[in-house]
Amino acid sequence: MLRYDLQFFAEGQGGEKTEPATEKKLSDARKEGQVAKSREIANGFGIMALFLILRFWVPTMGRQFLSIFQVFYGRIAEQVVFWQGYMPQNDTRLIFRRMLLQSVIIMGPILLIGLLIAFLSDVAQVGWKPTMKPMQPKLSKFNPLSGLKKIISVNSLVELVKAIAKIGLIAYMCYNYLKDKWGLLFVLYDMTLPEALNLLLRTVTDLGIRIAAVYMVIAFADFAYQKWKFAKDMRMTKQEIKDEYKQSEGDPQIKGRIRQKMREASQRRMMQDLPKADVVITNPTHYAVAIRYDPEVAEAPTVLAKGADHLAQRIKEIARENKVEIVENKPLARMLYANVEVGEAVPPELYQAVAEVLAFVYHLQGRV
Repeated sequence: MLRYDLQFFAEGQGGEKTEPATEKKLSDARKEGQVAKSREIANGFGIMALFLILRFWVPTMGRQFLSIFQVFYGRIAEQVVFWQGYMPQNDTRLIFRRMLLQSVIIMGPILLIGLLIAFLSDVAQVGWKPTMKPMQPKLSKFNPLSGLKKIISVNSLVELVKAIAKIGLIAYMCYNYLKDKWGLLFVLYDMTLPEALNLLLRTVTDLGIRIAAVYMVIAFADFAYQKWKFAKDMRMTKQEIKDEYKQSEGDPQIKGRIRQKMREASQRRMMQDLPKADVVITNPTHYAVAIRYDPEVAEAPTVLAKGADHLAQRIKEIARENKVEIVENKPLARMLYANVEVGEAVPPELYQAVAEVLAFVYHLQGRV
């Protein structure tokens, strides 16, 4: 005797998440702030921008700082001479406040560019659709078990490997670039202060740009991983897709029953209106179309009922019971059945054929 685990088969049908996420699930996840995004992208571009700005903007910024210090320290000296060896506290506070404001203005472009790059990096990854839901407090965030699961998880292992890779690559880049430049330390003693600062600036920025380039390679690899991981996490079971379809579109069985009820109601109305028809045009076995012409109601003949096979036979039975004429015209019956719905008027291209049938019926009834 072999024992079978029926749960195994149940999972194969709907328990495993093997289906790609639907548009609705992705949209709902987006509203909750769940997107495929790498923080390393913003960090990489930010580091690159920082060192590029330092390379081209620091000399100008240094001259501006020197100018500010000369102006403000000159004012301090003037105030000390004016007040005979000491300076009022209010004047000191005002001078340093102005000096701090000027320093912030000089460093403003660096701060603004950093914010702009961080913003554009996020928008480039996930688009512009802000949401405040990730900031809303949730009791599940205070669950220690949930926090422990986050610490001990595959994602934590990946983050650890990523951090080790970053540290290792950056350390290698620093060693490989600086191993031939240790002699610069001895040259600095023979340089003036501006020359020494300029040399240090070039060395630091060149190294920083190289580090940023390596960091961006890591960032793009991490972005590809985050996209893959997000798609994997968003996968759905077949049962989830069916449930979602039922919620959004309605239960197919219920919709089928509703359509059936509507067809039955429509057929009942047809059969009730059938005795008013002037003629029933048949195939003769497959199709039956009931026509009524009342000039006071409509300018053209109207289809009161139509049916195929069993319904066609039922239409003919009711027509015989109510003494409605039945005329066989195979091509006209097929064209009316295929092109005219119940309650619609006969199209102009069929006026002549229908008029001949009505004239024949009226002649039989002595109405002409």
